[in-house]
Amino acid sequence: MLVNTRQDDITGRLFAPAPEPAPHDGPSIEILTLSRLRESGDAPALTRPFRSDRHCLVTLTSGSMRHSVDFAEHAVAPGQWLWARPGQVQQWGGLERAEGTVIRFATGFLDPDTAIGVCVDDPHAPVVRVPTAEDHALLRAATTQLQWEHSADRLPLDTRLQVLRHLLAVLVLRVASLPSPQAGPEPSEVYLAFRDAVERDFANSRRLSDYAEALAYSPRTLSRATLATAGIPAKEFIDRRVILEAKRMLACSPVPAARIGERLGFSSATNFNKFFAQRTGTTPIAFRSGAASPRLV
Repeated sequence: MLVNTRQDDITGRLFAPAPEPAPHDGPSIEILTLSRLRESGDAPALTRPFRSDRHCLVTLTSGSMRHSVDFAEHAVAPGQWLWARPGQVQQWGGLERAEGTVIRFATGFLDPDTAIGVCVDDPHAPVVRVPTAEDHALLRAATTQLQWEHSADRLPLDTRLQVLRHLLAVLVLRVASLPSPQAGPEPSEVYLAFRDAVERDFANSRRLSDYAEALAYSPRTLSRATLATAGIPAKEFIDRRVILEAKRMLACSPVPAARIGERLGFSSATNFNKFFAQRTGTTPIAFRSGAASPRLV
């Protein structure tokens, strides 16, 4: 049973559904070109799925590319922005046909007000943003200034980091304000409460009745709200979140499938395999084997 709560007093997860991505030992912010990214490793390694604990902002200056985020492929054109969040599974594609900039940063590098303002760790935020001509010019200027300061080293380290933090804040505030090509209806309070509860507790319960009881809404109310915003029933929304986490772990960790099922709340490996196969058309082992092969080239 889940804790009885409403959206405004929802707090931390009751159950950790998956291990955190491996810690990143590099600087709090990294800026590199796609050319440098291509030179940083072998092509097969770059096209395999990976899961980072950093935000990844990508924008192109020329060409085109595809980038998969949580197993959904996104086409990126010059001027557009792609924002992948920590914990999401990414996969590069078509790198040889594009030039642009990649900005990687830790959530904690942003000041708290900016992090709140851009909903920095919202796992449901749009992945691709499309600027207008005026927005594009402003974003290009903000990106260039950030790149200049990142490559300069005349300031003391603490001062330089403060400058970079403020310039990154300008950039992410502008990116977050851009429209998304997949913008849907305005979500209701009921849907947001349910969505956040599922994000916390999908590994603790897959029963819609548990969420209804915890949120003090009827199952029918949750289903209506989820259908109106996400276009799927509430129970399917829960199951899809479980499948997403299973895919993430299968694609990017060596944890045995049986152990993954256990972490996701399944009583046995058989039950997990059946659940996964019914909703994906393949077995966990077959999915892992396919994900390990480089693609999107």
